[in-house]
Amino acid sequence: MLEIRNVSKVFNPGTVNEKKALNDINLKLNPGDFVTVIGGNGAGKSTMLNMVAGVYPVDSGQILIDGVDVTRLHEYKRAKYLGRVFQDPMTGTAATMQIDENLALAARRGQARTLRIGISAKERAGYKELLKMLDLGLEERLTSKVGLLSGGQRQALTLLMATLKQPKVLLLDEHTAALDPKTAKKVLDITEEIVAKNQLTTLMITHNMADALRVGNRLIMMNGGRIIFDVAGEEKKKLTTADLLEKFKISAGEELNNDRMLLS
Repeated sequence: MLEIRNVSKVFNPGTVNEKKALNDINLKLNPGDFVTVIGGNGAGKSTMLNMVAGVYPVDSGQILIDGVDVTRLHEYKRAKYLGRVFQDPMTGTAATMQIDENLALAARRGQARTLRIGISAKERAGYKELLKMLDLGLEERLTSKVGLLSGGQRQALTLLMATLKQPKVLLLDEHTAALDPKTAKKVLDITEEIVAKNQLTTLMITHNMADALRVGNRLIMMNGGRIIFDVAGEEKKKLTTADLLEKFKISAGEELNNDRMLLS
């Protein structure tokens, strides 16, 4: 469903600020794979996600989504294949619009705009049913402005909007990092439920090693713009955070030095 072939990316080439962000990355996700991505600062995690999303052009290599070569497609053209949730709960929704209006925007993504009435009663009833699965009481607040919601409520709504059209690939960029632990767990539980229900192919960046081990069927570790560890299935289930730290030390040749990951 997603294939990254020999992708490299260098920022500010030929200057004192030159940074090799990705170094000949290869990654293949089969349909339904839920892959968690961990690594220290500057490991290349977010750059890899941004390359898939089309935020940055690749220097070399290819990116394919469901067999379609999207390497040269602009971000807005590539968006029809993707759903994305960002770290900041304020991103991904329109704060001054109502909950049902935000959902309508997501539902009509990629469709031609017309002059017909905004939201029908049938659509509103459908949104109400969708919101019930979040178990946050939002189904009773369809006309509330999204800007009035808490961070967790807003992030859960963003997740629902990102998956409404069942994207080929769902990109989660540390989408629980800005939330308190209790709310983060709630949003992550909702994430697992939505991904499982729709069998979505998912790539999730996280700094939380426990979450990376608990969620998904596969885990990859990055360092220095490379994938240094890739584990799946039963082998992943048996790993502990101590095992991950040891794997990092062996693969990277150094101790992990990232406070956010270690404290998580």
